[in-house]
Amino acid sequence: MSEPSAAPHNDAHVSAAGVGARGDAARPGSAAHHAARGSSPGTRQGLWETLTGAVRCPVCRAELEVGERSLRCPRRHTFDMARQGYVSLLAGGRRTVNADTAAMVQARADFLGAGHYAPLTDALGRLAASLGAPGNGLVLDAGAGTGHYLAAVLEALPGAVGLALDASPYALRRAARAHPRAGAASWDVWQPFPVRDGCADVVLNVFAPRNGGEFHRVLRPGGALLVVTPTRRHLRELRERLGLLDVDPEKEARLERALSGYFVRERAESLEYTVSLSAREVENLASMGPAARHVEPQELSARVAALGEPVEVTVSVDVFVYVAAGRTEPAGGTDE
Repeated sequence: MSEPSAAPHNDAHVSAAGVGARGDAARPGSAAHHAARGSSPGTRQGLWETLTGAVRCPVCRAELEVGERSLRCPRRHTFDMARQGYVSLLAGGRRTVNADTAAMVQARADFLGAGHYAPLTDALGRLAASLGAPGNGLVLDAGAGTGHYLAAVLEALPGAVGLALDASPYALRRAARAHPRAGAASWDVWQPFPVRDGCADVVLNVFAPRNGGEFHRVLRPGGALLVVTPTRRHLRELRERLGLLDVDPEKEARLERALSGYFVRERAESLEYTVSLSAREVENLASMGPAARHVEPQELSARVAALGEPVEVTVSVDVFVYVAAGRTEPAGGTDE
């Protein structure tokens, strides 16, 4: 996942009955679910015992069981758990081309840790709490990055558990530690998700690629999708001067095409404010997104130095709440 320091870059179907179809008592995160598995979500082992109620083997779609340092299905497909806590579900340790680098992830962690996007995290938590999602449900964050936004939503839903999917091992190392009730797994979100039908109560999509068919498949009936996208005014003071990618004027139209037939927009909120940033914070902001792939670090540092400090920067995003439309056959991801 890439934060909107510029237009976000863009970086298989499970037929088993969903967790939601078995009722709330069996939903991942519920007390009955923990009791049935003899586990507690308060430990890393217990968390993955819970999450395997939703996660499936990406090779054969069978159920997974938790071993000492791995997940394994009855056909002996085995997925190692990294020492940092995330599970490698991508076969053979495969990585996607656009996965975020260590430098991008460090810049993002530093910038978000300074609280500059706190109004956005607050809005996501508030909206999640207002949806009527069960407090003991599952929140799936597709393109989760460091898990920053997933952690905020889990704070708003006490008792819920979270699953962060991302292709970057550097981001996943942080996502696995973002919240005590959050697990993390490597995955290419353009591919069919390694989770059961109808297992999620909330799906998060924050500055990340949008796989409308899979979002629809994994949400339980009555669940909700939260989407965040930048507006044309986002970071307008920095775009030309730092060489950041522009936000596509057709972004909202493409969002609707990506979700059309799968979701109906229930509400939308616009969030816009100004932050005062030091030169180092501006550099982190530019380095944590797609601009990091288009401007050499030395050149970026020179451009940032020429701005002086502090720099007043506009943060402008739209937050959308979608509910599932009638069931249709998944058509795969749609480019942002």
